[in-house]
Amino acid sequence: MRFKFRSRTTIFIHDLAMVAVAWFGAYWLRFNLDVIPDRFQQDIEKDILYVVAIQGVVFWFLGLYRGVWRFSSMPDLIRITKAVLLGIGLIALSFFLYNRLDGVPRAVLPLYGFLLLLLLSVPRFFYRYWKENILMERAGKRALIIGAGSAGEMLARDLLGEVNSGYVPVAFVDDDRHKRKREVRGIRVVGEIERLPVFVKKLDIEVVLIAIPSATDSQMRRIIEICELCEVPFQTLPSVKDVLSGRISRGNLRDVSIEDILGREPIHLDWRLIAENLNGKSIMVTGGGGSIGSELCKQLTRVNPARLVIFDQSEFNLYKIDAELKALHPEIKLRAVLGDVADRLSVRRVIQELKPDVIFHAAAYKHVPLLENQVREAVHNNVIGTKTVAEEAMMAGIERFVLISTDKAVNPTNVMGATKRAAEILCQNLNSRDGTRFMTVRFGNVLDSAGSVVPLFRAQIKAGGPVTVTHPDITRYFMTIPEACQLIMQAEVAGKGGEVFVLDMGEPIKIAYLAEQMIRLSGKRVGDDIEIKYVGLRPGEKLHEELFHEHEQLRSTGYEKLLLANARLYDEIQWKTQIEKLVQACRQDNDTEILRILQNLVPEYRADVPGYQTKEEILAPDLVPANLANL
Repeated sequence: MRFKFRSRTTIFIHDLAMVAVAWFGAYWLRFNLDVIPDRFQQDIEKDILYVVAIQGVVFWFLGLYRGVWRFSSMPDLIRITKAVLLGIGLIALSFFLYNRLDGVPRAVLPLYGFLLLLLLSVPRFFYRYWKENILMERAGKRALIIGAGSAGEMLARDLLGEVNSGYVPVAFVDDDRHKRKREVRGIRVVGEIERLPVFVKKLDIEVVLIAIPSATDSQMRRIIEICELCEVPFQTLPSVKDVLSGRISRGNLRDVSIEDILGREPIHLDWRLIAENLNGKSIMVTGGGGSIGSELCKQLTRVNPARLVIFDQSEFNLYKIDAELKALHPEIKLRAVLGDVADRLSVRRVIQELKPDVIFHAAAYKHVPLLENQVREAVHNNVIGTKTVAEEAMMAGIERFVLISTDKAVNPTNVMGATKRAAEILCQNLNSRDGTRFMTVRFGNVLDSAGSVVPLFRAQIKAGGPVTVTHPDITRYFMTIPEACQLIMQAEVAGKGGEVFVLDMGEPIKIAYLAEQMIRLSGKRVGDDIEIKYVGLRPGEKLHEELFHEHEQLRSTGYEKLLLANARLYDEIQWKTQIEKLVQACRQDNDTEILRILQNLVPEYRADVPGYQTKEEILAPDLVPANLANL
């Protein structure tokens, strides 16, 4: 039979041997570590088996073998103490009943208890220390943990408890002064985060682990910038919203992503109200195969809709989101419909057949430089497409229509922004009629959306560079796709009709800073390994985007990160006339006339900002820029 040192049988035999050693040692201490007189030596030999038997029964009865040595802790010490005290009591009682404790000196029993407590607890805790420290030194990289809070403590405990974790936690750093020079799980908090490079070099650290899930975006940026100075790999735990449902462990560790730097505090949505508002409804998402539309469809599955209609003109995107949702949510009724939002017959057929209660209109062309040279297509899809879906929604008596807009609609300097602003005004005017409630949600760039700057930079870095940025000072607002989609649903709940909701995008981020961070996160050095090349502003491009017009006074909605713009009203009759002229110009394929009418439709559409070219230059086919960065 093969015994393992950590098996119950082996540990039980060990404990029984310690009982015998403690009983003998008690007599030896009683006689001042000298020779034990023969009379007492005979009593020891006669009583030893009886003592071992009583104590062994107590050990087993009190569950000393339920725990594992390598995880020995205070509850185990308490259990051992109870077993020793109960054993002494039973031994003393039985000897008293047998022979009035004749031959057992008074000092023997307390000495026995003291020795047995040491002999049982010390080996257990030493074994744990040995497994967690001595062995671990040969089993993983020397790690320094940033954050000595509850997350850091849980991470350290998990790493110490697993021989094959791959990491050996050596030290903590934390900005909390009360934690300095203290120990967490036997690991010293050596100082503040600012001195991280010093500690990395001094302690021969091989990897830095960030264990601050509650860090804000600015705090995370600071930590990442300090980590980059250390020239060793670093990983992080996910944000609070990602670890709330499970325990923190080495399995949660992952490489730092750009979302960790640009991400923001978790949103606290009123999911109960969202679910009550959308549960059991038939919902249609136009552009449902795109970045925003597909994520919106995924979020909508959480509210258990009666039916989810996904409408998109891209066959591949439609197939992809349809297959994904069917695999994840087979219980949801899905209809994937291939069609163009500007095709009235296609839109009318799907609305009349499937009768959605709510439409989220996410379908739009969004690529600024491409659309500058293709005016008709931009207007046809973004304005006439919105007009078509909105009018068909009204005719079918649909309850609510949510237009998803962009910050480029504010004081637009490009065709894309002007078309989205025209779509906003269209929905505001249509809302003045009875029936369908129209509302608009406006926000800036979303990370990793199709055609956005993040995947472009990632591809350029993978190719070895250069990373192209249009201007050193250009900034953009950023938001994660899930956050944007959740706030869109919150706006649908909050809207009464006619509103323009603005999402709180936080502080704008410099595109150059974004490029630098992505290069560093890929393990490369800016300038040495990957060059950043400034290529100049493109037609219609602003240095800084705006989320609201100067006459749109923002107000609180009572919902976190969701603001309400004081929307400007336009003369409906005059505006309707201009829209009809725009439709006619699109039919005649006259870009010059389309641009002129678009300027009348959107008075704030300006061409007097840096980087914006004349209409003649915009329409020149040889001016399409090769660089597609900084959308």
